[in-house]
Order: sequence, then C-alpha cells, then structure tokens
Amino acid sequence: MLRIIFLCVAALAVAAHAQTYPIKPIRILVPVPAGGTADIFARMLAPAMSNQLGQQLVIDNRGGAGGLIGTELAAKAPPDGYTLMMCSQGPITIVPHLQKNVPYDALRDFTAVSLISAGPYLLTTQPNAPFKTIKELIAAAKAEPGRISYASAGSGAPNHLASEQFKAMAGVNLQHVPYKGAPQAVTDLLGGHVRLYFGSIPPLVAHIKAGRLRALGVSSAKRTHQVPDLPTISEGGVPGFEFYSWFGMLAPARTPRPYLQRVHEVLMKAMRAPETTSQFEAQGADPVGNSPEEFAAFIKREYDTNARLVKTAGLRVE
Repeated sequence: MLRIIFLCVAALAVAAHAQTYPIKPIRILVPVPAGGTADIFARMLAPAMSNQLGQQLVIDNRGGAGGLIGTELAAKAPPDGYTLMMCSQGPITIVPHLQKNVPYDALRDFTAVSLISAGPYLLTTQPNAPFKTIKELIAAAKAEPGRISYASAGSGAPNHLASEQFKAMAGVNLQHVPYKGAPQAVTDLLGGHVRLYFGSIPPLVAHIKAGRLRALGVSSAKRTHQVPDLPTISEGGVPGFEFYSWFGMLAPARTPRPYLQRVHEVLMKAMRAPETTSQFEAQGADPVGNSPEEFAAFIKREYDTNARLVKTAGLRVE
C-alpha cells in the first residue's frame, strides 16, 4: 500500500512539474563536430523550439569515435528532461555491431522522440578526379587495388558502412581513412587528401553547386529531387546498391513522459514552420517527423538490418 501511495505521489509531482517544464535551459548533445549534418539540423530547429518552450536550447557538440563519445554522455545523462540528443544511425544502429564493449545499450538507454530527416548519400570526389562516372571509378579501382582512398566520419560511422557496402557490391578494394567527424572529412576531400566520400546531402550540396566537388552518384533507389540529373549508384554500375542516412532526436531512457510529450509537441511545430521547412529545402533535406512509437520501431528495424549488413561485410572495429 505504501509503495502504491508513493508511486501515485511521484506521478502527481511529475505531472505538476510538467505544467511549468522547462524551468531552465535544455542541452542538445550532438555527437559530431560543428558543421556535421546532425549539428546543422540541431541548429536549425533549436531557435523555433526555444521560442515555444521559453528556454534556451544549448547545442553541445561532443564529436569523436564515430559518435560514441557524445552518445555515451547522452545515455548516462540524468533523465530529467534537460538533456536531448540529435543522433544519426551510426552510434545507435551500427557501432553496437562493430565493437564489443560499447558503453551503452542502444535500444534500452534511450527514449525515441522523433525521426527528423532521412535521405540518401552522395558519392563525391574532386572535379579533377581521373574518373567522372561510377563505371570509370570501378575500372580505376580495379586497375590499382587499394590505391584510391575514401574518407568516413569515423570507424563505424554510417558512411563507413555505406562505403564498405559499395566496395563489396562493386568488387573493388579502397583504402579507408577515418576522421573524427564529417567536417574534417569534407575538408580533406576538398583539399585532395582523400579521393572519395559518401556524405549526406546538406553539407555537400553547396560545394557541388559551386564546382568544388563532383557528385558521381546518389545512393537512393531512385533519383532524388535535390539533384535530379545525378544518376543513382545502381544506375551507374552497381545494380541494387541502396543506402540511406537518417537523423533523429532521442532522450535518456526514463525521461518523464510528460516532458517528452512537450518536447515532441514543440519539435513537430518547429519542423512544420515555413521558415524551418525552407531551411531544410535549402540544405537539400526532407523533414520527416513522426511519433515516438513510430521512431522507436524504425530504430529497431534499422538496428536489425545493420546487424546483418555488418556481419555480411565482415566488419569489426577494435
């Protein structure tokens, strides 16, 4: 009886506090350096969410180890509604299958808020690269096995898996060069220090339009409206190739449901605001937005799918 009374009192206390939540700034952990896609989305949405909540949303970039560092911080943060995380699929649905001692349980230590955006990758290179198409890239890679390098945002990052899938399906040997995050990878790609990079559209579209990078193909099953003239990688010479990146918002497990409902409510309004929609379009991204239950089910499907991909590719990061 005392336990029941205690639980009822605790529930009433949370409900009462939810009426005033939040009473202080909220931190959004971003497990990539500034300039990465997750960071771009967090900074796009934070102002509109702050206006609705009446409190500042503070972006806290904690990049490194393929997103592992920032994700561990989010998993171990107090579940009090004052820590959120803008994530990609890497540390949630890929890294746990690559490393033995991941310091969090990707499915149990987080609560889903919403899927933010999902879209294909672009396979990019320099304008002066000796290959201009996917078929020419494959021919060059087969002529000099292991000589052509590709960058990733870190071992276990989504674009690492996309690149390995491309290698396996194209039957080529490429050299992996991992970075601490996407911005550093793109910088070295622009500088010609690495030859190839799979990246989501937002950080790359301006460089492609300005002629600083060349896109060889898009990783979706069909051509994308952001770059309608660009063939898919499947069309270009790797039949059946398909890979997507996604970004979403999570909270530590056991965060009070009334707080999550409030965050979800303002997030949906922020994503659907005309000024935010135009920012997504300018970045070459499509906003999604769904329920916490739908996002949780999506994560579980991705988790299981990537487990099979990692096993098939024989990947392991020590």
